[in-house]
Amino acid sequence: MTVQISRIRVTALAAVAVLALGVSGCAVSDDNYSVSTPDVANQPQGVQDPAQLPEATRPDESCEPLKSYDPSGSKSSDDIKRIVDAGVLKVGVDQTTNLMGYRDPASGNMKGFDVAIAREIAKELLGDEDKIQFVTMNSKGRIPALKERKVDLVVRTMTMNCDRWKDIGFSAEYYTAHQRVLVPSSASDDIDDLKGEKVCAAEDSTSLNRIRDDLKAKPVSAREWTDCMILLQQGDVAAMSTDDTILAGMAAQDPNTKVIGKDLSDEPYGIGANKEDVGLIKFVNKTLEDMGDDGTWGDIYGEYLEEPLGKGKQPKPKYGRKE
Repeated sequence: MTVQISRIRVTALAAVAVLALGVSGCAVSDDNYSVSTPDVANQPQGVQDPAQLPEATRPDESCEPLKSYDPSGSKSSDDIKRIVDAGVLKVGVDQTTNLMGYRDPASGNMKGFDVAIAREIAKELLGDEDKIQFVTMNSKGRIPALKERKVDLVVRTMTMNCDRWKDIGFSAEYYTAHQRVLVPSSASDDIDDLKGEKVCAAEDSTSLNRIRDDLKAKPVSAREWTDCMILLQQGDVAAMSTDDTILAGMAAQDPNTKVIGKDLSDEPYGIGANKEDVGLIKFVNKTLEDMGDDGTWGDIYGEYLEEPLGKGKQPKPKYGRKE
């Protein structure tokens, strides 16, 4: 089951038709009359050039952002009882990122690494992986959706950092991504050549500051990663930069692109929850541990990410956060 709360993007191409006026069956023309084609914006909606950058220029490490709550298999907390009584787990996901969260065009079902992780949590919590309601959202909508309880969890390539811990809670790290750069296949392999060029990332993402600080490039933001891909394909930006998980999916879809450069950063993914739902976070942490012990995490990684990214392993969790 999927609820769409993100906008549906439509790219429209405009054409101008010149109509000849007939008088008494004869066409009449005026050599002094001309029609000019209007300028039509073909960029996706919501593009910011230059981008509005997140407040924090560098991640604040003072809170130990990878440290989550001790795991527990208990279902006795009020936050879990609320979900059990509803009979469905509401999870915020992406539906536009190949390999991580996307809608299978053949079946119409949600698929991807993040989606599969969410289904495992639903199975452990409610006994059925299909007792889940996917709520699709963009990067900017993740934290508001949790704070306003539009969803119970967010599993959407979400980097854990101290700034976000002020607003929401996180599970233990379930995947470590790395920020890299995607360019046209004809472009230079040297990321230093992007200095002063326009580089796109999703709005409100941690990638934007690194585009400015590490690449010395001009950050441009868009609502979705697929919008950045459109800008790259149209030549409106020289590159896009985000996590290697996302870029791998983009490169697989468009062979005229390539991933270049070294890792710009480590991006530890956590599963987001409302700050007050500590019992739910503890249960998620127990589920992630069990997925590592029985090989489920490895099976999901092998299905979606091993071919483009090579062998991977589940991050070692860090616990001990106080309630």
